[in-house]
Amino acid sequence: MTGRSLELYFIDGKPDGMLTAEVFNWTGHVLMTPRTQIAEALARKEARYTGVYVLLGDKEGEPYAYIGEAEDISDRIRSHDARREWWTTAVLITSAANNLNKAHVKYLEARLVEIARSIGKVPLENGNTPARSSLSEAGQANMESFLDYLLMVLPALRIDMFLSSRRTLRAAVAAPSAESPGVSFELNLRKHGITARAVLRDGEFVVQAGSTARREWSGIGTEASGYAQLHGELCRTGVLVPQGDVSVFTSDYAFGSASGAAAVVCGRPSNGTLEWRVQGQATTYKEWEATRLSDVT
Repeated sequence: MTGRSLELYFIDGKPDGMLTAEVFNWTGHVLMTPRTQIAEALARKEARYTGVYVLLGDKEGEPYAYIGEAEDISDRIRSHDARREWWTTAVLITSAANNLNKAHVKYLEARLVEIARSIGKVPLENGNTPARSSLSEAGQANMESFLDYLLMVLPALRIDMFLSSRRTLRAAVAAPSAESPGVSFELNLRKHGITARAVLRDGEFVVQAGSTARREWSGIGTEASGYAQLHGELCRTGVLVPQGDVSVFTSDYAFGSASGAAAVVCGRPSNGTLEWRVQGQATTYKEWEATRLSDVT
């Protein structure tokens, strides 16, 4: 993968207001707006283009979403404003030159629903997964390329419902990265019969398939924490499955930090820099990291 540059434009100068997102050499255009500014957003010309949209909000304290398409997004959003009360943010996805047609956006809608459902982070109000529209081979390739860029942009806007942290077996057996040449880490909780192994890969702390973790979150008073919710999400989506008294990772899973990985494995808030150790050694992750930093000139 080569580096890419994302341009965010905060329309009214506020980080929580309307913004647009574009990538150099990508024809797509993303307009994200809070519901409180929906009138101003729908007055913009791109809101009348053909495209797909995502409505985000929550129901009963849980995240919720709806994915749709329209030849005039502004008309469709107005109908949702009257009929759907739960959403708080709208994301309008079009092309800068308005050159997407009905078949294009129906294909994109179907693919986004497929991806969101396969990941399972956020429940969808969509009843069924729509069928992909009939596009030529070239048309499908173009839309998949469009989608590749979109799936890079949306997480940058903190929309992670299309972002999977599962990693394939092929990635698991790939050559070690320069970040941790040949180094693996392990976390053992002998009292609970838990053993987990992980590697650093491309800036991610990846716990490997077959590692075990606590079946239930046991951190007293931290049930509402982000790590507790992540533990529950991994159980709900099948990344962690019960096996006897423990749960087992069914696939490699990438965490943003060693502490996040340790918390899920231990079932409680944990300092991952101390819990994880170089495999086969007493060296903690913190000590290993300190040695690496001392080598930096």
